[in-house]
Amino acid sequence: MPRKTLREQGTPDIRIATVTNFPHGNDDIDIAVAETRAAITYGADEVDVVFPYRALMAGNEEVGFELVKQCKQACAAANVLLKVIIETGELKQAELIRKASEISIKAGADFIKTSTGKVPVNATLESAELMMTVIRDMGVGKTVGFKPAGGVRTAEDAQQYLQLAGRLLGEDWADARHFRFGASSLLASLLTTLGHSTQAAGNGY
Repeated sequence: MPRKTLREQGTPDIRIATVTNFPHGNDDIDIAVAETRAAITYGADEVDVVFPYRALMAGNEEVGFELVKQCKQACAAANVLLKVIIETGELKQAELIRKASEISIKAGADFIKTSTGKVPVNATLESAELMMTVIRDMGVGKTVGFKPAGGVRTAEDAQQYLQLAGRLLGEDWADARHFRFGASSLLASLLTTLGHSTQAAGNGY
C-alpha cells in the first residue's frame, strides 16, 4: 500500500522506513524477526529494530547479538537497510552504550541509532560521540552509519552533530548513506534558517 501510494503521487523514489520490536526493546527474538519480515513484506526499504537494551543491562549480551543477526539476515535477503536503536537514554552508562553499539555492528547493523524518541532522554552529543567513536575504532566507517534521534530540534543542534561526525570520521563522512537525523521538529528549524515558510513543514520527520 505505501509503495502504491508513492507511485500514484509521483514520488516513487521516496524510501519507506518502519520500526520493529518498538518501542520497548523486548528480548523475544522470534517476535522481532517476525515483525521485521512483515515490514519487508509490506514494502519497507529500511527497518529500525529496537535492541533488547534491558537484557544487556541485566548482563545478557547474547540475545542482543542474536536478535540483530537474525533481523539482519531477513533484511539482507531483501536488500533492506537495518538500523538498530540502542536506546542510549536508558542504557545511560558509557560502557553499556559502547557495548550495545559493538554488538549491533558485529551482528550486521547498517546503522546504529540513539533512541526511540519514547523515553525521557534521547540523543545527546555525549552518546553520539561514544557511538561514532565505536564506528571509527572498529574500522567500519564505510559500511555503518549513525543516526541521532530525538532532541535534535534546531539547525544549531544539527550543526553540532555534524561537526562531531566530521571530527571523528572525516568531513566527507556524513552523507545520506552514513548519517541521518530523526527529529520531527528539525525540518521547520532548517526551513526557517534557509528563509522558507514553515507552514508546510508541520510535523515533518
